[in-house]
Amino acid sequence: MMGEGVARLSPADKRRPLARPRARTWWRGKRFQEYFWRGVALLVVLLGAIAVLTPFMWMVSTSLKSHMETYVFKWIPAKPMFSNFPKALTALPFGRFFRNTSFITFAAMTGEVLSASAVAYGFARLRAPGREVLFLILLATLMLPGQVTMIPMYLLYNKLGWVNTYRPLIVPAYFGGGAFSIFLLRQFFMTIPLEMDDAAKIDGCGFFQTYWRLILPLARPALATIAIFSFMGNWNDFMGPLIYLNDWSKFTAALGLQFYSGSAQGSGNMELMMAASLSALLPCLILFFAAQRLFIQGIVITGVKG
Repeated sequence: MMGEGVARLSPADKRRPLARPRARTWWRGKRFQEYFWRGVALLVVLLGAIAVLTPFMWMVSTSLKSHMETYVFKWIPAKPMFSNFPKALTALPFGRFFRNTSFITFAAMTGEVLSASAVAYGFARLRAPGREVLFLILLATLMLPGQVTMIPMYLLYNKLGWVNTYRPLIVPAYFGGGAFSIFLLRQFFMTIPLEMDDAAKIDGCGFFQTYWRLILPLARPALATIAIFSFMGNWNDFMGPLIYLNDWSKFTAALGLQFYSGSAQGSGNMELMMAASLSALLPCLILFFAAQRLFIQGIVITGVKG
């Protein structure tokens, strides 16, 4: 029968007006919402950047002010006083302090990168009984605060005769380099396909040759990240040199800044203190901006490219 499949309308439905399609407002569009949330995220990042950079910019501004201008709230000094830097750095032997800090930092950074990468390679590639248990024990050490091991480590180094030397600040870096460095590198190594190790074995590479010629070149972003963390940690370390170093000629930049801030010349002249602090901070800034691309790649752990 004709019209058998057509729905029949009741008299009430025939009298009811047809509903008009609701007009789509512009703020409900997908493109507007995408731009809106992107703008919100950009605003949050901008506010965070301003909050982080404001103390640094104030330090730069103060380091270029005259002594009287430090007591006035103003961002731009009337006449930049670049002479504050040589005055601050010659009040104490900061040249010697910077050399000592550079030696400790680069020696410890080299040991941490090499030892942490070797241990992480073993955790990522070796198939040995108890490997996961040892790795969990290693991660558990991250929960131990430094104050817990401070006194036992000092007693140990005192028995060895290492107090007032650079050995307590350098030698531990050659024995693993820290649980965080091992964890980060191990996670990166696990993203490298095992087929590459098999291909290296076919080419005649042993276990160590595979680590040195294949894994380390592929892990440059992660190694750069560990190197940056190690550099900043050792360069800005204050507690370690304060505990183990007693001789003035062996002091680091962090100790020099502390003694300079407590001296008569440093405590009464904020512009000189800020100039010395900015000089000690510059190496960390230069290293970070020079290796920023590798640092971000290592944090994200992107794996193998190309």
